[in-house]
Amino acid sequence: MKSTIKNLRLRRQRCQKPNFSICCIWTWAFITINLIVIALFLLDSPVASYAQHNSQVLKPIGRTITDFGKSDWIIYGSLLIFAEALVAYRLSPTLRGRFQAAFVGHMAIYVFICVSLSGILANLLKRIIGRARPTLFDELGFLSFDSLSGSARFESFPSGHATTAGALMMAMALIAPPYRLIFLSMGLWLGFSRVIVGAHYPSDVIAGLALGTWFSLATAIVFSRHKLLFRQRPDGMPVLRHPLPLSLRPHGMGYSKPEFPPLANYRPRFAQA
Repeated sequence: MKSTIKNLRLRRQRCQKPNFSICCIWTWAFITINLIVIALFLLDSPVASYAQHNSQVLKPIGRTITDFGKSDWIIYGSLLIFAEALVAYRLSPTLRGRFQAAFVGHMAIYVFICVSLSGILANLLKRIIGRARPTLFDELGFLSFDSLSGSARFESFPSGHATTAGALMMAMALIAPPYRLIFLSMGLWLGFSRVIVGAHYPSDVIAGLALGTWFSLATAIVFSRHKLLFRQRPDGMPVLRHPLPLSLRPHGMGYSKPEFPPLANYRPRFAQA
């Protein structure tokens, strides 16, 4: 009991440490808000008008990739990987195998939390805000709102698909930093596919991408303060506690391999009791 109380006290102290610069948070929040406002008044109306009255060359591509922004396959996939990791942890005959299974399980549950909870938050916000979708642009314009209408036609801001894309790609960028530019481009294409198919305005997508990205970052910081999957650098940014065995690691992308202890020394919190 004393050990449990001590661990809980240490966790609370770690969560209270202000080791992530509040200046950084406010800077990026300021930039994000300005991008949303600029897109709202300069891009939303002409883009919606063009999408309603002109054929788009990119529309077939948008229709093909837009469903990858749905959260269902990510949630079910991460839960399946977590279940397999749990079985592997219990059946593995070696300590190294158990630690590797726990590491994979932590990654799966991290992705699950990022995608599922950010999606719930986005759905709550879009219902409360109640912005009309671009399909109603000719009838109502781009600044029409009907809060808590219960209709999907008034659930445009922020984009749920873009929130899922931002959360997933930020989570993957933190898990596999050498490929962060690939994940960035994938997140942008998945998010703006909603504009291509005429389901959202550009400002909806920017807000959704920002919401998902920041949710995954905040979750990683919480994980790092509890010594789960991530650790914090001196500037407060989360990085993996142990590197992934990325055999196709690209070179020349400005990423230097951090110094980590061997993966065999990784002990999850529940294994230390």
